[in-house]
Amino acid sequence: MPKIIRDALHGDMQFSDAEMRLIDTPPLQRLRGIKQLGTSNLVYPAAVHTRFEHSLGTCWLARRLLDELLQRGAEIPAGERVAVAAAALLHDITHIPFGHTFEDERRIFDRHDEDPERLDHFLHQPELQAALQATGVAERVRELLGGDPLERPYARELVSGTVCADLLDYLRRDAFFTGLAQAYDDRLFRSFDLVDGHLTVDLEKNGLFRHDILSELVHLLRVRYNLTERVYYHHAKAVAGAMISKALELALAASKISLPELYHLTDDSLLYLLRERCRTLPDAMMLLDDLASRRLYKRVYLLTLPGYGRVGIGAEQQERLAAAYHYNRELRAAAEERLATALKVPSGAVILYCPSPHMQLKEAAVPVRVEPHRVLPLSELGNPEVASLAAKYRGLWRLFVCLRRDYGDRFGRAGELAEEIFEAANMVRLQDRGQLTLEF
Repeated sequence: MPKIIRDALHGDMQFSDAEMRLIDTPPLQRLRGIKQLGTSNLVYPAAVHTRFEHSLGTCWLARRLLDELLQRGAEIPAGERVAVAAAALLHDITHIPFGHTFEDERRIFDRHDEDPERLDHFLHQPELQAALQATGVAERVRELLGGDPLERPYARELVSGTVCADLLDYLRRDAFFTGLAQAYDDRLFRSFDLVDGHLTVDLEKNGLFRHDILSELVHLLRVRYNLTERVYYHHAKAVAGAMISKALELALAASKISLPELYHLTDDSLLYLLRERCRTLPDAMMLLDDLASRRLYKRVYLLTLPGYGRVGIGAEQQERLAAAYHYNRELRAAAEERLATALKVPSGAVILYCPSPHMQLKEAAVPVRVEPHRVLPLSELGNPEVASLAAKYRGLWRLFVCLRRDYGDRFGRAGELAEEIFEAANMVRLQDRGQLTLEF
């Protein structure tokens, strides 16, 4: 018998017996303890929603998209619909605590969705494996979660494409729980169609171009950008993420913990385990204590790209810095140690944050149909707003060095040393009473 689950966003969501059996397995229930936005709750206190409710919402919206496609006459086998819903439920089961922070920002581990061995580890957990087998589409679900299927690619695109159920749920959910007034209109759901087996947004109706749907797509990109600017790349969230990443790196270097152990942990149990095992690592304990008290490190050195009349580093220098300090963990650690030694502070008191230079608004690549037999990425439509948003998104890139608050008397010197190491002028200037502001 189907079960109703009340959701803060979508209201009453109905799930089948087979879906409930998947929901009630340990790998999916573990997601109740993994916050969707990592350390964002240190900035937005209500942002403690988890990957569990997001997974339920993604399944709900995936089935809603399937219903819209069926109403438009799409032929989707019943088994495929079951597989899409199951894949939507399970699309985040490989997430470890603070996964995006460890995998994307600090590059300590491979991405959760690019690690087939990790996926198989979870899918082979006895209860989940039995629940999947009971759906009759276990192999298809593995295909949808593990890569780009050759047959009916729209099935994976519904769950984790450019504009997909995953995105449509987390944009609304993240905006709601951070208290930001960001939303898109439901008319977008009625604009999806299948073209040559791919999920597409239809910008044409009866030979006429749908300006209203284009506007809604552009608005969706604007919502994505605003959340990225204000939440996902908020400087305090980034600092907090860098701090817990540094603590984990110290624990890994001392063989106090291993990646497979993280597969079964939640946010809180990871922090607890680090505390228990790092008692002999003073730098790691210092970081964990500061995080627990929200004593976030201060940015003492900052580099950005040029824009809005301000100076910044060029693309070539950005690529060089990222090659050295984003993709190369050893060089990043060496730079941190060099700064710590020169400043005469503990190694864990200095952290270098350098994200990927390839920050792209992937949603701008959503396929749109502009004529009966012509499909192209939204970014190639020549819309100036799309181009502007994509450029602004790339402009969110920041490299910074942060230092423990106890060493406020060395903030200025730290910035000077960083200028020597990175060969670029500091965009942070020291104000009276140790206050730091951006120099635009």
